[in-house]
Amino acid sequence: MAHDLLIGTYTQRLPHVDGHAAGILGARFDGTDIVDVSVAAEVPNPSWVAVTDHGTRAYAVEETGPDGGVSAFSRSADGTLRPLGRVSSGGDSPAHLTVHPSGRWLATGTYVGGTVSVFTLADDGSIGERTAFVQHEGHGTHPRQESPHVHQLVFDPVTGELVVVDLGLGEVRWYTLSESGALALRPEATVTVGAAGPRHLAFHPDGRHLFLLNELDSTLALLRREGDRFALVASVGTRGSESAPGNQTAAVRVSPDGRTVLVTNRGDDTIGVFAFDAATSALEFVRVVPVGGRAPRDLVLALSGDRVLAACQDSDEVVVFAFDAGSRELTRLGASPVPTPVCLAFV
Repeated sequence: MAHDLLIGTYTQRLPHVDGHAAGILGARFDGTDIVDVSVAAEVPNPSWVAVTDHGTRAYAVEETGPDGGVSAFSRSADGTLRPLGRVSSGGDSPAHLTVHPSGRWLATGTYVGGTVSVFTLADDGSIGERTAFVQHEGHGTHPRQESPHVHQLVFDPVTGELVVVDLGLGEVRWYTLSESGALALRPEATVTVGAAGPRHLAFHPDGRHLFLLNELDSTLALLRREGDRFALVASVGTRGSESAPGNQTAAVRVSPDGRTVLVTNRGDDTIGVFAFDAATSALEFVRVVPVGGRAPRDLVLALSGDRVLAACQDSDEVVVFAFDAGSRELTRLGASPVPTPVCLAFV
């Protein structure tokens, strides 16, 4: 069955990417190819996009500086995006955003600025006042950790707390979110992985486990909920036992049945496949699969569960794989041309 997609891109040449898309792209996935690609909204560097409310609302960062932005849109049945307004992201180069399950709040973080902001969302989906602003301070030990770099924000599916992944500090922080939208750090819950460089995480469907992908040392860490915090259980290389000079990880996803974890490796341009047993909290590397494109960023499972899509930023294509949940096999079906794709969001 065909499904609509929104694709986040880069539109400008930056030190790490030759962006040349025109904004947020709309497209359809027909099960094999990405088709009907068009510009849904002209936005500068909309590198991360979130879709909510059954596809009727969309939000995008504007990864620009010295003060980036966050834009809101309503989405019609024909895929048209209508602007609902823009607000300052509260810092340089916002890299991620997320919407609270209640639809009341939007949280965003800036990579260069190292800040976290929370905004109210109105009934029509537009962005209201900023209710929280946090400036991270400090640095890590790796050369890439010269300052805070907020790379992802996720709401804990069990507690509703805001989980913030800071690559620059080498930490994952838990913040409580009050009824007024204020944030309060729970320092005792902070998970520190240091120079590993945490980038993105994904919760297991059971809410008891999460997988933390580390960019700087190409590892996937398994964390388990123990009481009101998470503890590190294991760490496995995203390329198995091989070293990964020059490799940087990007995305981590969990299959709907929770048995398979997939990650993207930029550098050797592969997908790392892992097996997971929730009953025993056992994470095992299975294999790497060549993507066939350069710099795979985001990776998503189609709503049908039997297709995997990888956004290859530097080769201007989205690569499609057939996915067998039983064997964990990925079979490359082909690639569709898409300019500078970064984020893939099914509608």
